[in-house]
Amino acid sequence: MQTPQTTDAYQQILREELVSATGCTEPVAIALAAAKTRQVLGDFPEYLQVECSRNVYKNARCVTVPNSGGLRGIEASAILGLLAGREDRGLEVLSEVKTGHLAAARKLLAANFCTVSLLVSETNLHLMVTAGKADHKVTVEIKHTHDHISRIVQNGQTVFERVDDPSGYDGVLTDRSVLSVDGILEYIQTCDLSHVQDILERQVVDNLAIAVEGLKNSYGVGIGKTLLRHAEPGIWSKVKAYTAAASEARMSGCALPVITNSGSGNQGLTASVPVVVYAKERGFPKEKLLRALLLSNLLTIHQKTGIGRLSAFCGAVSAACAAGAAFAYLEAGSPEQIKNAMTNTFASIVGMVCDGAKPSCAAKIVVGLEAAILGFSLAMEDRVYEADTGILKDEIEANIRSVSRLASLGMKATDAEILKIMFS
Repeated sequence: MQTPQTTDAYQQILREELVSATGCTEPVAIALAAAKTRQVLGDFPEYLQVECSRNVYKNARCVTVPNSGGLRGIEASAILGLLAGREDRGLEVLSEVKTGHLAAARKLLAANFCTVSLLVSETNLHLMVTAGKADHKVTVEIKHTHDHISRIVQNGQTVFERVDDPSGYDGVLTDRSVLSVDGILEYIQTCDLSHVQDILERQVVDNLAIAVEGLKNSYGVGIGKTLLRHAEPGIWSKVKAYTAAASEARMSGCALPVITNSGSGNQGLTASVPVVVYAKERGFPKEKLLRALLLSNLLTIHQKTGIGRLSAFCGAVSAACAAGAAFAYLEAGSPEQIKNAMTNTFASIVGMVCDGAKPSCAAKIVVGLEAAILGFSLAMEDRVYEADTGILKDEIEANIRSVSRLASLGMKATDAEILKIMFS
């Protein structure tokens, strides 16, 4: 039985990880830091400098900035944050960009107003933005999570600092050691939904809305539309098409907000849109859908806890795996079948690399969902890959640890090589 303290921790974890964001979270984090520098400086600066850890650089380099008229990259993110950012809006900092801001941004980009460099850091999610005018200078630092301003330095003096809490996850979040697959299964079946219903309902509305937008208009190469035109008609084509369209719209600059998961909009979309589409197509009641969403979101968070927010491992795979488990839950699968759906997914798709945020993330999401659908289908027939098949172990928590180890430790060299390729 879960204690009230454990239940409260689960609720707090959900609140921390299911956050609304407009646009890809790495460029948005840069924009947030830039907006804050201008607020503290109190004037428009003469120069702007951005330092990014390699994972932030990788994910902000190629993606289209929301509300930017097609601008891409780190410099555009920082300059638009400086010009139009609302630092009080968190990860929706770029929600009020106007036409005049875009014209000014293009002039500043052409003048090389903003410089970018790599930040050598042991923290994968780490960035610093510095703005200065005359002898006044402000640096805003973000660490661990995309909206966590950890330090502000003004004219050489630290005017704000949040000290990491060693008892928390990443020093700033609720301890994740309470999470387990068995604990999550107990929680989603017994919890009072009213405590988390608001954020889950917003996830349904917002994440499905951007999926519909992605299918309606032209973004990227149009993966969602292509799937609906050419794939075999049926529920799985819709699941993949809607999710891919949502990601492609977001990566291509669509300004609609998304409820993220573990710092990623693509993870938030992959953990939710397939579950929503499947439940609606199969006619499951609202309560069943919300509990399935709880399962998918928490299983994504649980997997990402060991991997970390940013790595060389494609986080959409973790979210797709969780969605497959949610399909099993919706179809009244046993706890063992739900776990087996995850294990089967691990057996097939582990190792997909993240080479940055961009429209082609939608294609990776489709591949991840195909693996999850196969894993779910096998599990519902009580078929599962055995322990010692590759990195698989004899129980689900050990399998999650295996994947986490591969992603966080085994793929470090991969991460470095990806960045070298980008710079070459």
